[in-house]
Order: sequence, then structure tokens, then C-alpha cells
Amino acid sequence: MANGGNIGRRMAVGLGLGIALYSAMVFWRGTDSLAEALADFPLWIVPAACALSFTNYALRFLKWERYRRLLGIEISLRDSWTVYLAGFSMGITPGKMGEVLKSWLLRRTSGTPVHKSAPIVVAERVTDLLGYLLLVAVGGIATSPEYQLIFWATLALCVFGIGLAGSRTFARLVAKTVSRTPYFWRLAGKVEGAFESTRLLLSPREVIGPTLLSMVSWGLECVGFWLIASAVADTEVPFLFCVFAYSISAVGGAVAVLVPGGLGVTEGLLGTLLRRQVQPGLEASMAPAIAIEVARSQAAAAVILARLCTLWFGVVVGLVALAAFRKRYGDVGPSEVEDAASDAA
Repeated sequence: MANGGNIGRRMAVGLGLGIALYSAMVFWRGTDSLAEALADFPLWIVPAACALSFTNYALRFLKWERYRRLLGIEISLRDSWTVYLAGFSMGITPGKMGEVLKSWLLRRTSGTPVHKSAPIVVAERVTDLLGYLLLVAVGGIATSPEYQLIFWATLALCVFGIGLAGSRTFARLVAKTVSRTPYFWRLAGKVEGAFESTRLLLSPREVIGPTLLSMVSWGLECVGFWLIASAVADTEVPFLFCVFAYSISAVGGAVAVLVPGGLGVTEGLLGTLLRRQVQPGLEASMAPAIAIEVARSQAAAAVILARLCTLWFGVVVGLVALAAFRKRYGDVGPSEVEDAASDAA
């Protein structure tokens, strides 16, 4: 686990990349073009999209609670909600795996070893990806053969990962390998404990419900993107297209695990898909060269707004929750950081 300084540095890196990315998008399209694209944008859509995102968080809290109870982690509902939301502050870390911060917070509140609760984050990510893939299928992956590789590769990766998580043989092999490795041999027991938690959370009967819940909850953010895209574009943007485009872009960002929050990957893919959708309609009323530029500006504006109302709104919510947690429990001391790092290793 990381101390406050490390958390701050990770946040700063993600924030810096985000500022650089969106500044580049604004510079590329020009402030005048983006302002024109947003000239008639109804402001009520921004709070509506944020509300849909927050409802997404609230629904997925049910999944978090299910996992917590399965592992026998005793904590008040109020503290559980705060810990869960605080994890969103790490949404701009690679693969969102910085959300393992929640395991350290659980340790502070319930004494649960980090290696026992950390698999919750893994289970959340796997079922989120499966939920996104269902949305991609509903949105119409069959009509976009150029993106089917992302779909099938991610599905295969999830199935493979679930298979490994449920394999006692693989768990014993990993633990045995760790036990024979210099210095790390002391972690063999914790590795087995982590696999035991993961095996429970990703058992077949526990995958279906959370996946369907993820599908519904992330579908709300697809609705938010549809509202934004429809308001920005000068042509019709079908709802199912928005479901497909938002979901496949999120999957693409998740697959690029080394990129904090999928920054750049998600925006690039989502912007490309939206631009291709609106450009033909614009060409019916203006010269092709102008239509291309207008479509690019509208796509860029919609993507920036959508990400502000989803990813970055979540980070802000997480920071508020993290501040509330620290006010209630205090900051972490050096000795506690060392102990938590030992548990997480």
C-alpha cells in the first residue's frame, strides 16, 4: 500500500496527464470551434449526467457490499459507503487498480488484512469488464467488425482469469513458487489467502449477478453520454450507438492497463466513433471538408464533457469521501504504512 505522499504523487501524475490531454484536445480543435460546438448546449445535461454517474456508483455499491459480506468483513454501512467512494479517488491510476486503497481503509476500520480484501478490487474490475462486454453486444458489435478483436480478446482474458482464480492447483503452484523465492518466501501464506478470497468472489454463481448489475449501472453512464452527444451533435445520434461506443471505448481504456484511467485511449476511441457517426449527416448540409472539421469539433466537445461527468466526477467524489474518512479516522502514520504495505505485498 502507499502512504499519503505516494497517493498524492499518483494522483498528481494522473491529473497532470489529464490536463495535458484535454489541453491538447482544445489546442487541436481550437477554442472557437469548441465554443461553437457547445453554443446551444443545454446546461441541465451536465448535472443530469453526473447524477446518472452517481447512481451508477450507488448501484455498484451493492456489489461491493456483497463481496464484503462474503469475506466476512465487519464494518458499519456508513463506513463501508465512505471507504467504497474513497476508492474512486484512485480512478486515474493504471487499470484503476489504485482502488486497492479501499483495502487499506478497510484495514484501518475493521483490521482486515489487506491481502484478504484486495481481491474485491479484482472481482470488481472483472465483473465490470464483463458488464461492459454485455453492453457492447447489446449496442451492436456485429456491425463493427474492426472492433471485434477488442471484444473477443477481453472476453477471453476475463474467462481465463476467472478460470485461474478458481483453480486450486494454480493457487498452490503460485504459493509454492513464492515460498521458494528468496525474501518473498514469507508471503506464501498471504498469497494463498488472497487466492482463497478471489476464488470465493469469482465463483460461477457469484459472477452472474454482479455482472448483470454492472451492465445496468454502467448503462446509466451510456445514457449520460447519449444525452451529451445528442445535445452537441447537429445530427441524430442513436442510443444504441452510444451504448456501443461508450462501452467499447471503456473496454479499450481498461485493456490498456498501463495508462492511468485509460486516458487518451478511451477519449481517442470514443471521439473517433462519434465523429464517424455524425459526419455523414453533416455532409448532407455542408461541404465535405467543412463537415469533417465540424464533426471533429463536436466529437471532441462531447468526449471532454462526457469524461468530465464520468471519470473526473468520480475522482472528485472519491476525494471528498477520502477527506471524510481522514477526518473521522485521521491520517496514516509511518509505522502503519509499513504494516499495511507488508499486508498488501
